[in-house]
Amino acid sequence: MSPRELDEDDIRVKRGRSTRPRSKQRPDYSQAESGIVVTVDRGRITCALESSPDVLVVAVKARELGRKSVAVGDRVGLVGDLSGRVDVLARLVRIDPRVTELRRTADDSDPYERVIVANVNQMGIVVALADPPPRIGLIDRCLVAAFESGVSPLLILTKADLGDPGELLGEYRGLDVTAVAVQAGGELGELRGQLAGRVTVLVGHSGVGKSTLVNALIPTADRATGHVNDVTGRGRHTSSSAQAIRLPGDGWIIDTPGIRSFGLAHVDRARVVGAFADLASGTENCPRACSHDEVDCGLDQWCASGHASPERLASLRRILRALDEAPHDY
Repeated sequence: MSPRELDEDDIRVKRGRSTRPRSKQRPDYSQAESGIVVTVDRGRITCALESSPDVLVVAVKARELGRKSVAVGDRVGLVGDLSGRVDVLARLVRIDPRVTELRRTADDSDPYERVIVANVNQMGIVVALADPPPRIGLIDRCLVAAFESGVSPLLILTKADLGDPGELLGEYRGLDVTAVAVQAGGELGELRGQLAGRVTVLVGHSGVGKSTLVNALIPTADRATGHVNDVTGRGRHTSSSAQAIRLPGDGWIIDTPGIRSFGLAHVDRARVVGAFADLASGTENCPRACSHDEVDCGLDQWCASGHASPERLASLRRILRALDEAPHDY
């Protein structure tokens, strides 16, 4: 059988590259509308417009931003349809430099840092005084992350009707950390005062009452709430992703999923010490690579000379020891 003759349909012609010159002009996004990222979900980024905070716009990241990550709290630029309609997508074309980044790792051996939120200036460490009982290890690690990131810590003690906050507060008296105790159905005036005008991220174990607290502060938030397992003493995850919610008046709260460990592989001890202005200068006489918790540490002489209190140094060292402890399930 003779082979079939080829016709023009059998010939494949490779297309040549376009001869049209590439433009060196880039899109001008100087008029992009400013917004804040309130939640990120599988490539869809919901933002509140700076000019109209009640308008929520869903956007996708522009290709020219490449692999640059977007986090809740980021200040961004948006173009396209900014009406907030559910059936349209805007484009996120700019991510402004971050003032702060709150990061953590899965554990202390994990080299990959995860940015939890951006541009917060306060970390609300939510701790239940009972049901579940407070876990000091996680509180200490959250304090380390706050000090390292340049974020002010705030202890929020929930379920104050079930436990006395005095003993727990005594553990942190030397750190001058502000604390507020609240209870279900109780007065929230003091807490509102600490949150007003600030961007606060709430962190803590599942079941400590973060979402309940958000719903009390912002009745329209409608955050799902759960309960504590009677056997394990642990809460059930009710928040699946971080979400920023505007406070009535001024300020933002960012509610985050419950955590069971807080890896600190990324933390620089010197930055933690630097957060203690009364102690940082005393490290000048420390030996090289001093852990600031050893026999020849210069901070002992610094405190003995009256520059800072021994109680303050003891509190700092306790926080630093959290860096040396494995972030097991606290």
